[in-house]
Amino acid sequence: MAKLLIIDDERAIRSTLREILEYENYEVEDIDNGIDGIELIKKNSYDLVLCDIKMNKMDGMEVLEQALALKPDLPFIMISGHGTVETAIEASKKGAFDFVSKPPDLNRLLITVRNALDRGNLVTETKVLKRKASKTRQILGTSESINKILETIERVAPTEARVLITGANGSGKELVARWLHEKSNRADAPLIEVNCAAIPSELIESELFGHEKGSFTSAVKQRIGKFELANGGTLFLDEIGDMSLSAQAKVLRALQENKITKVGGEKEQDVNVRVLAATNKDLLKEIELGNFRMDLYHRLNVINIHVPNLNERIEDIPEIATQFLTEICTDYGMPVKKINEDAIKALQRLTWSGNIRELHNMIERLIILSDKVITEADVNAFANPGSAAGARVTQDNHSVNSGNGFNFDQFANFQDYKDHAEKEYIKFKLEKNNWNVSKTADDIDIQRSHLYSKIEKFGLKRNE
Repeated sequence: MAKLLIIDDERAIRSTLREILEYENYEVEDIDNGIDGIELIKKNSYDLVLCDIKMNKMDGMEVLEQALALKPDLPFIMISGHGTVETAIEASKKGAFDFVSKPPDLNRLLITVRNALDRGNLVTETKVLKRKASKTRQILGTSESINKILETIERVAPTEARVLITGANGSGKELVARWLHEKSNRADAPLIEVNCAAIPSELIESELFGHEKGSFTSAVKQRIGKFELANGGTLFLDEIGDMSLSAQAKVLRALQENKITKVGGEKEQDVNVRVLAATNKDLLKEIELGNFRMDLYHRLNVINIHVPNLNERIEDIPEIATQFLTEICTDYGMPVKKINEDAIKALQRLTWSGNIRELHNMIERLIILSDKVITEADVNAFANPGSAAGARVTQDNHSVNSGNGFNFDQFANFQDYKDHAEKEYIKFKLEKNNWNVSKTADDIDIQRSHLYSKIEKFGLKRNE
C-alpha cells in the first residue's frame, strides 16, 4: 500500500484529499505546515507528497527544494488555488512531478497520483537494475590498508601508468581496476575485461588480438579482439599469471609498440589502450619457475596495488556486511533486515578464505534463513560447513560445528579433510545455482572444465 503525505494549511482541503485518497486504498498522513512536513519526510518513508504552495511558516516551493535535497526521488504534486502557467513551470523546474489547481478535479487528481507513484516505482526499479548491471560498487572500509588503496587510486588513476593489482581470490581486485578506470581520463571510453584463466591457452591470442577469417579451423568469420575493443579505453587482464607464454610475448609487443596483429593476419593496427592487470599468484615465483616473462612483469608492474585479505582487515566487516544487507534485501524486494552487534562480532571471528565474495554469500544466506534480526546464533548455525568460515574446533572433542556435525577423527589425513571441505563447498554452490555448471564455475572462479572434473571426482549428482 502506497504511503502519501498531504501538506496544506487548509483543514478542509486536507480532509477532502485524505477522504478521497483513503477511499482509493492509499495510506495517508497530513500536516498543516511545511516545517513539520519536512520533519515527517526526514523520519518516514513516503511514496508521494501533495503540497500546497501558499502556506504560512514555509512556502511550498521551499518545502519542495528542502525535501528533494533530502530525498531526490520523492515524487511531489504541488497544489495551489492561485495556479498560473508561470507557477507550474517554476514547480516543474524545481523537481515537482505535476501541478494541480484548487479545487482539484477528482479524476485528474487520481490519475496524477497514480502516474506519480508509477514514476517513483520506475525510478527505484531502474536504480536497482543499474546497480545490478554495473559491477562498480564503492570500495568499503576505513582500515589503514583500504585508505592506502583509495589514496593510491586517486593519485594513479588520472595518469597513464600501468597497474598490477595483487591479492587473493575474492578480495576485490576487479573493483580496484574498475575504480582506476572510473577515475581516469578514459572513463568515457570502454573498460574491457579479460579473465585469462577462463580462456583456453589455444584461444587466448584470438581473444586478445582477434583473428582473420580462415586463420584456423573454427575461424568462420573475422573476430575483433579485446585490445581493439578497448581502443581509447582500458583493458583489464584478470588472472594474468595464467596466460600462456606465447600470448605473453604478443602482449609484451603490444605494450611496447602500441600495435597489434590479428591471428592469421599480416596488417598491423595501432591501439591506444591502458592496461591494468591482476593476479592471485606470486609472479616473481612464477618467473623463477619459467611460467612468466620477467620483461612483461616489469612492463605491467609500474604501480603495484596489493589488496589485503578480509582476515587482515576485520575492522571493515561491519560496514561491508551492513552494505550487503541493504543491497541484497533491496534486490529481493524485502524490508532491510537488521544485524545485531554480537552477530557482527561472530562474523569477525570467522576465517574468510573466500574473502569479500564469501562474506557476500554468507550475508545472502543469513538474509534468507534468519528472522528480522540476524543474531550470533544465526551466524554460528548458517556458516557454510564446506568453507573455512564454517569450521570451528571445540576445546573438548575437536568436533566441527557445522550444523551437521562431524569430527576430525574421521579423516585419515589432511588431504582427506580438504577433499571433504571442497566437495561440500562445490555441492552447496551447485545447489544454490540450480546445478547450472557455467554459473557455478564463474561463482567460484574456476574453469568450467575443472568444475566438471571435480563433480566427477566427488561423484556429485543432482537430487531429482
